[in-house]
Amino acid sequence: MEADRSKPLRILLVEDEPLVAMAIEDSLEVQNVGVIGPAGTVAEALELIAKGGIDAALLDVTLRGERVDSVADALSARGIPFVFTTGHGAAGLPRSHQDRPVLTKPFREVEMTDAIDRYFRGAA
Repeated sequence: MEADRSKPLRILLVEDEPLVAMAIEDSLEVQNVGVIGPAGTVAEALELIAKGGIDAALLDVTLRGERVDSVADALSARGIPFVFTTGHGAAGLPRSHQDRPVLTKPFREVEMTDAIDRYFRGAA
């Protein structure tokens, strides 16, 4: 199946490092992706999820020292696909979400594009 780039995705960006968030946001916007956020705290992320209108999420595992387990749970409960972004590897993922895809920081733009196509746009 080809990735459908004509329909804009709305991706929640959960990232607490401003420069990293800006770089990801810039990259997403050229890929016909609407960026929701970025959310730099668990509370901000949960608030944006509650508002709705999210197709998928890129989720940093730790925000200012706070784990994002509740954010992952909220996304999962709503059936919203997400990819973790972390520099700590799969061992740092929330226990109930160990099977989720991971983009290991630092990642390249092509790796992020591939993950979006594979996990959010349904490309094989």
